[in-house]
Amino acid sequence: MKHDRTMTGSGAEGASSTCTVTAKPHEGALKTVNLALQGGGAHGAFAWGVLDRLLEDGRIGFEAITATSAGAMNATVMAFGLAEGGPEGARKALAGFWRRVSHAAMTGPLQPSLIDRLTHNHALENSPAFAVFDLMARLFSPYQLNPMNWNPLRQVLEQSVDFDRLRANHMVKLFLSATNVRTGKVRVFKTCEVTPDAVMASACLPFMFQAVEIDGDPYWDGGYMGNPAIYPLIYHCDSRDVVVVHINPLERPGTPRTAQEIMNRINEISFNSSLMREMRVIHFVSRLIDDGKVAEGDMKRMLIHAISDDEMMATLTVNSKLNADWEFLTHLRDVGRARAERWLAESFDRLGQESTADFSSYL
Repeated sequence: MKHDRTMTGSGAEGASSTCTVTAKPHEGALKTVNLALQGGGAHGAFAWGVLDRLLEDGRIGFEAITATSAGAMNATVMAFGLAEGGPEGARKALAGFWRRVSHAAMTGPLQPSLIDRLTHNHALENSPAFAVFDLMARLFSPYQLNPMNWNPLRQVLEQSVDFDRLRANHMVKLFLSATNVRTGKVRVFKTCEVTPDAVMASACLPFMFQAVEIDGDPYWDGGYMGNPAIYPLIYHCDSRDVVVVHINPLERPGTPRTAQEIMNRINEISFNSSLMREMRVIHFVSRLIDDGKVAEGDMKRMLIHAISDDEMMATLTVNSKLNADWEFLTHLRDVGRARAERWLAESFDRLGQESTADFSSYL
């Protein structure tokens, strides 16, 4: 199956760049979907597990991936792997990327303490280095703490992806979101615009790293304005099926009372807000079509699916997003694979026919 579409502009900012994107799902795929990957630091290893299982299944092709932050890294590595070696190439590329992330973290100060390792506590709460880092980040900006703007993830990314080959020989459309610091708008980088700077801009946490400048504009993490942005899939893709891989829990029981719990919940709410707004619009359009108020040919009905594990994710703290210990990453990967396995069993036959996500969680 081959989809050719010329796309002009760059999302909400309306940049003038134009590129032609071709998406060709691997041979044998029975159903084609689009992926929407949230950001969440080390928690992105959950999405790694989901992607690994979907790629392994062999019955699904991928037209496009919209992604933010850690999701943007997963998306870029997966797209490069698909272009180089098909589904198995993508699985190997993702595994290699996360292994490099873990290796890079081993040389840094943010390590689980011995007590954390023995108790399998992934929150870094007993790490002296994290306590110092957390305090310093509240008092000083990254321009003061990190004047050379060193970010080990950039080297990991460049070791994992040949960006020239990705842009020249892609099989999947990429839409990576970043937040324009000056305008407050989302910028969506398309496949032909994906560079190391674009991916790092999508993952730039403003309390940790200096803003990434692209074409004279500074960018921060895309999660503030699009985590991830869904509208590129509506306007620029043929497939109506969107599989959202959730990292940040939509619901969390109880009232946060400690400073850490409050900060954690604020982080989750803010990073889910843009996605929830778009889902409400999609639900509204579907209702208009169902009620006969508009013709389906006049407006596009999107079929939404979700893979998540809010119960498990709710046990993790915001601190654990900085924990790239290999044991933790592979645990999240295995949980993601299990959730994808369950989703395939319950929802694969309904792809192309109806939404399987519970819209009440977004409304």
